[in-house]
Amino acid sequence: MSKLELVKKAFIKSTPVMAGYLVLGIGFGVLLSRAGYGPIWAFFMSLTIYAGTLQYVGVGLIDTGASVINTIFTSLFINIRHAFYGISMLENYKDAKEKKYLLAFAMTDETYALLCDGEFPEGANKYNYWLLVSMFNHIYWIIGGVLGVILNESISYDFEGVEFSMTAIFAASCADQWRTRKNHYPAIIGLVSTAISLIIFKSTYFLIPSMCIITIVLMLFKDKMEAMGI
Repeated sequence: MSKLELVKKAFIKSTPVMAGYLVLGIGFGVLLSRAGYGPIWAFFMSLTIYAGTLQYVGVGLIDTGASVINTIFTSLFINIRHAFYGISMLENYKDAKEKKYLLAFAMTDETYALLCDGEFPEGANKYNYWLLVSMFNHIYWIIGGVLGVILNESISYDFEGVEFSMTAIFAASCADQWRTRKNHYPAIIGLVSTAISLIIFKSTYFLIPSMCIITIVLMLFKDKMEAMGI
């Protein structure tokens, strides 16, 4: 497979995330601009932090002069779920060599949804393909953030509710995974674990317990699932 074909396939794979990242990135840029920061800030925050919720919260942390300790713990609690994504991708990325660092950095919720099935085009280097998909998503996010600042400085528009776009695109990615895969046991485990955690721990604290339950269940039944081809 030629490099151009690989880039094209990676771009097509990433298109479900494009709209969500551009729109939510614009929302972040608007928020950042309203706090008095320009496009350079949007570019470097999106380039180096690359975390939707944390960047939204980060605007407030910067604006209020939060301490380093407060910033560290806030970042940890907001992004701790990515550790669980990483654990589940260890097998897929174990032979990626130097690429694994970029792949790990670029592992967002939506990128995970696209790549967790471990699939790649026939005849392609899977690590190059996964890296291209990840990088396309990162580029969309950067463009959205910078564009948001520029738009806020140029026009008057009500961007209320823009933060829901990320939830919508993640739901669409999950629906596509459900449609294309024959076995739905992992998805059902995720849904049930999340529902139980939501009932017990409520909406503020349910995420980490639900991730722990999902990880434990998948680890306990890993051999049986592999035998079933899941």
